[in-house]
Amino acid sequence: MNRNLIALDADGVLLDFNQAYGKAWEKAFEVKPQLINPNAYWAIDRWDVSRLTGAALDRLRASFDEEFWTTVPAIDGAIGACHTLCEAGYELVCVSALPMKFEAARLKNLKELGFPIKRVIATEGDQTGASPKAQTLNTLKPIAFVDDYLPYLRGVHREIHSALILREPHGSPNQGEDLKLASSQHVNLAEFAAWWVSTSGN
Repeated sequence: MNRNLIALDADGVLLDFNQAYGKAWEKAFEVKPQLINPNAYWAIDRWDVSRLTGAALDRLRASFDEEFWTTVPAIDGAIGACHTLCEAGYELVCVSALPMKFEAARLKNLKELGFPIKRVIATEGDQTGASPKAQTLNTLKPIAFVDDYLPYLRGVHREIHSALILREPHGSPNQGEDLKLASSQHVNLAEFAAWWVSTSGN
């Protein structure tokens, strides 16, 4: 185990994808969507938007471009939480499930926001029921991994402390038998960082 390394997910842990989704919709359709459920886990349930198919869906997807992935805002408290971890002697790496072509854009986004993170590893693809991040994490062997999506804890080596960020509860996938995969549960990254540093992860 690399006891000085902590791996962090991006969207939902470091960055507010749900907020950025609203801006992507506005860019695609020139209409600013209304926020209808701030407690929704998924962006499509958070905003007053339609479920799209065909050309309209392609139009929205096109807005998730290089500019989008360099401008996702930080989650409140996340930057400070990362500095807390770094000041305690940990190196941070971002392991993010997004297309590899946007890996550099994600790193630029984090750096420009002030996150003390020097490396992003993009993972994509399916590993037959395991998290698309599992292989990368099991190779890195960080002392801890923090994610907000419970299925991404599947296949992660049990020696890695898998911390689950619960965040918005409505429609959340963070429930059921797989909760046993989480070594700990936290409201947000700031809470995890304070807990981790105070207990040294024990």
